[in-house]
Amino acid sequence: MIGAALTGFATAFSLILAIGAQNAFVLRQGLTRSHVFYLCLLCAGSDAILIVAGVLGFGVITEMYPQLPQIMTWGGAAFLIIYGAMRLWAAYKGEYAMQIAGQSAGLWATLATGAALTWLNPHVYLDTLGLIGAISVQFTTMPLKTAFTIGAVTSSFTFFFGLGYGARLLAPVMQSAKAWQVLDVLIALVMWALAFKLLS
Repeated sequence: MIGAALTGFATAFSLILAIGAQNAFVLRQGLTRSHVFYLCLLCAGSDAILIVAGVLGFGVITEMYPQLPQIMTWGGAAFLIIYGAMRLWAAYKGEYAMQIAGQSAGLWATLATGAALTWLNPHVYLDTLGLIGAISVQFTTMPLKTAFTIGAVTSSFTFFFGLGYGARLLAPVMQSAKAWQVLDVLIALVMWALAFKLLS
């Protein structure tokens, strides 16, 4: 049981650790200390749903709707390109008084962006439904599958809340508009690189 749980934890953590659109947004919100709890809960909760679906077998759905992955890819790429452009425009304008003061968009706007970056990202499905689902196959009994799933879900909650609240350690560095400009340019490049990778 413990071995299965640790396998789930390590697998999920290694997959989430890669810098992606979702992580970059959580980091950005963590730096402003705005809506961090609810955003982290949204991201980790979404992961939990997808992890459970992966363990239970998402392959059946894609067999029924083979065009679904392609639709998700195009939708996700379009959103990443637009969001990257928004961050680049923000860097160009250089108006960061709200961010330096620790403010951001409203709660619902933040959660809507977080949900889009989560559910429109095909890599999230590949990681949770595909890879985690495939690795879980080695655990043939329900208790072992449950332990694996709990380990993977715990990993997601640990990562996102650690990232969201740990970001404030960088807050002293982010007290200038220049620092925020650099961050937004980097985020824009990450978004566009991910979009290019999806489309290629």
